[in-house]
Amino acid sequence: MDEADIVVTNPPFSLFREYVAVLMEREKKFIIIGPQNSLHYKEIFPLIRDNKMWLGYGFEKGDAYFSVPQTNASNYAAGVYNMETGLVHFRNCVWLTNLDIRKRHETMILVRRYQPEKYPMYDNFDGIDVSSLVEIPCDFVGVMGVPDTFLQQYNPDQFQIIGIGSGTLAKEIGVQKNYRGRTDIAYTINGVHKCPYSRILIRNLHPEEAKRPILSITQRNMGLE
Repeated sequence: MDEADIVVTNPPFSLFREYVAVLMEREKKFIIIGPQNSLHYKEIFPLIRDNKMWLGYGFEKGDAYFSVPQTNASNYAAGVYNMETGLVHFRNCVWLTNLDIRKRHETMILVRRYQPEKYPMYDNFDGIDVSSLVEIPCDFVGVMGVPDTFLQQYNPDQFQIIGIGSGTLAKEIGVQKNYRGRTDIAYTINGVHKCPYSRILIRNLHPEEAKRPILSITQRNMGLE
């Protein structure tokens, strides 16, 4: 590793945390394959949040195929190893790197505007829930919880990553315990409590100015503007 300019490899997933720590300690440029759930590791997520590592160009649908020496298919779960091709199929894999890439500077086009009735506020954290990337409002100035897929399109010039919506890392940014007694962001709609699945908490660095409602002459005369 000391002789390498760039490290390109598929480290053992069971040692992924330790391997990334070595790369950071040695200050190496790298392109590595990792499990998608590693993005939530307390050792890994802060590196993404602090722009020390980011997602590269991903595998299609997270599916990765690796060539392995001839082996017994019974060593794997059904459908994982293909005897004819000699390939092992792993799901939910991502490329991670600290080399700059073009997509990291592509601006996400935002077409929605914030409407309070469409974006529930969290009960235990100051922020709103956004159910999909296309629903990210262009004019909201506060913190928004968005799906993990945001990290595939994250542009640090457009957004700031605040934290994550569950676990120890959530507690560190002020997420309180919810109705289940867990440190997960939650909201309430019509009296029903909900915990959205896996949220990245972000802020738009350049929100558009909110549009003022168009008032009738009567409303303006009443001083409602």
